[in-house]
Amino acid sequence: MHQGKLHRAPRPSCNQQQGATRPGAGFLHADSDLRKSKLVTQTNMKVELLPALTDNYMYLIIDEETKEAAIVDPVQPQKVVEVVRKHGVKLTTVLTTHHHWDHAGGNEKLVKMESGLRVYGGDSRVGALTQKVSHSTSFQVGSLHVKCLSTPCHTSGHICYYVTKPNSSEPPAVFTGDTLFVAGCGKFFEGTPEEMYKALIEILGRLDPETRVYCGHEYTINNLKFARHVEPNNAAIQQKLAWAKAKYDSGEPTIPSTIAEEFTYNPFMRVREKTVQQHAGETDPIRTMGAIRKEKDNFRVPKD
Repeated sequence: MHQGKLHRAPRPSCNQQQGATRPGAGFLHADSDLRKSKLVTQTNMKVELLPALTDNYMYLIIDEETKEAAIVDPVQPQKVVEVVRKHGVKLTTVLTTHHHWDHAGGNEKLVKMESGLRVYGGDSRVGALTQKVSHSTSFQVGSLHVKCLSTPCHTSGHICYYVTKPNSSEPPAVFTGDTLFVAGCGKFFEGTPEEMYKALIEILGRLDPETRVYCGHEYTINNLKFARHVEPNNAAIQQKLAWAKAKYDSGEPTIPSTIAEEFTYNPFMRVREKTVQQHAGETDPIRTMGAIRKEKDNFRVPKD
């Protein structure tokens, strides 16, 4: 198989062209079965990162107190059911970030395989939807608190899910779908630079800085290469890129990051910084957001 060619059905590209992001790595990880899952364990909550399709992630969230679980964007339902059985937990909830098939396309099959699921989403285009949510809608998964954050732009109904445990000293988690990636953001398919600015800076950017960011795709290396193009002298970008390449070469996820980290290397979170504005030839953060997104859409990712 030639690098850059993936034999699967076309779908909307969420951020950049799909394909192997590392020269030499070839298609070691093109099949999700060859990409490693990862378990992030806290006293109150476990999050298992489940690779799906070519570069997607599903996330199983387990409440340690009640052994109740939620799944984020279960595009490969069979894999979800197997992991739920492995952990011996009760799956009650589906959290859908947006309606694109690589995120919501498994919902109908999963609700047939697992009866009684509550399916949350912010868009009537989400398959098998049972609970339509809006900004600040809150509910529980076991003893975990889930708050919905409306972040329209990539799609008009995009929702991020902020998960906390009341009275816990451990970091919260936010599941950002295709709004915020490690070092990047999603294409503005149904929205504007103003909307993405609000989503990244005023909504996600105001969360607890230690919040762990679980995004929808493994795009980190390509995103950091664009970030390096925008800010060639930013040491945080160079360090994160070297780290991400090493992770990718061993088949490991580069997720999660944190909100605090994103402000150091993500150009779309740094649109108020003079270095990013100067690159864009703008002085206004929102116009900067639009300019660098347009540039990213046409960016040719270098091999190094």
